[in-house]
Amino acid sequence: MEIIGHQKQIKFLQKMAESGKIPHALLFAGQSQLGKKTIALYFISQLLKENPITHPDFILITPIKKQIQIDQIRELSWRLSLKPMKAPFKTAIIDEAHLMTKDAQNCFLKTLEEPKGNTLLILITEYPHFLLPTIISRCEMIKFQPVKTEEIRKFLIKKGILKEEIEKILWFSLGRPGEILDFLENPEKLEEEETKIKELIKICNSPLFLRFQYAKDISANESLKETLNLWLIYFRKALIVQKQKNIEKIKNILKILQRIIFLMSTTNINQRLALEILMLEF
Repeated sequence: MEIIGHQKQIKFLQKMAESGKIPHALLFAGQSQLGKKTIALYFISQLLKENPITHPDFILITPIKKQIQIDQIRELSWRLSLKPMKAPFKTAIIDEAHLMTKDAQNCFLKTLEEPKGNTLLILITEYPHFLLPTIISRCEMIKFQPVKTEEIRKFLIKKGILKEEIEKILWFSLGRPGEILDFLENPEKLEEEETKIKELIKICNSPLFLRFQYAKDISANESLKETLNLWLIYFRKALIVQKQKNIEKIKNILKILQRIIFLMSTTNINQRLALEILMLEF
C-alpha cells in the first residue's frame, strides 16, 4: 500500500493505536484523491494485522447510484452486532459518507449512540457539512490537505521519474496523491490531460455555437467529471497569473465549475444544460 504524504495524520493514528484509546468513530475529511481511503485501509490493516479487504471482521460501505441507502446502514448495524470472527473488534469504512440519505444518517446515528461491542467506524467524505451535526459531534475528525510540492517531488525523484515529467505531474496533480499514483500507473494519462487542456483553450476562444456543440459532444462522456476537475485546475492556475480585468470572470467560471462537479457527485443533473450555462461564461 503506497502512501504519499500525510505523515502527521499517520503518526496521530499510530499514537492512538499504541495508547489503546481508539474512538468509536473517526471522520476523514478532505477533497477527493488525497488518499483518505488509502490511509483508512492502512490504519485498519495495522490494527487487524492483515489486509482488511479479505478480513471477515471488516465491512466496506460504498454508494449505489450516488446514494447510501438505509438498508445498507441497517445491514452494517446488524453485522457490527455480531461477534468478531478473528479480530478482537469489528471495523468498517463508509466511503463518500455524505451520500447517506437522511434516513440512512438517522439510522447510522443510532449505531453511533448505542455502539454494540468493540467497533471502529471510519467515515470518509469530501463534504462533511452534508452530514448531520449530531453525527459529526460523535466522530473524531481528521482533516486532510493537499501534499506539499517538495514532498511529492522527492517521492517522484526516488521513483526515477524524469524532471520534465515530474513538473507535469506536479502541475496536474495539485498535491493529490491519488492523481499522482494514477499518472504513475497510466503514463499515457499525462498526455491525454495535456490534450484536454489544449482543447479547453481552443474552445474558450471559439464562437458560442461551437462551444454549445462541444458541450453536447462531451456531456455524455463517462470521464466528464475528470475533465471538469482538470478545467478546475487550469482556471485556478489562470487566476494566479491573470490581470485584474479578468479575475472576476475566472472566479465566476470557477464557481460554476465547482457547483457542476458537486451536483454531478451528489445528484443526477442535466449535464448538457449545466455545460451550456458554463459555456456562456467562457
